[in-house]
Amino acid sequence: MAINKNHEFEEINGLKCGIVERNVTASRAAFIKEILTANGYRVEIVPSPPMKGATETLDNTAPATFTVGVSDYTFNTINAIFGRLLKTKNGEVVTLAYWQQKDTVNRDDIPYFEN
Repeated sequence: MAINKNHEFEEINGLKCGIVERNVTASRAAFIKEILTANGYRVEIVPSPPMKGATETLDNTAPATFTVGVSDYTFNTINAIFGRLLKTKNGEVVTLAYWQQKDTVNRDDIPYFEN
């Protein structure tokens, strides 16, 4: 059970994991995994169950989405980003806009509230 919506955890592949994001695309899951593994986290990715009321595609299958978790079940995405705890492969601090993939270049010189 989660403390609040920002601190969810569950068992993924037999390992208790902190949930980073749910219902993400494969490309988003790969992006998150790249950042988190560069920061020393063990990342677990599993297919998400279909969302309630999800519409099916033409071939009668729901769109593929994934749940991303890390082995540190105390991990909190908000604290990690605003606490400046996550770094890119190049050693730059991960910004909110970069994490949300609004910017393709990590711009730490621009405050998050000006983006």
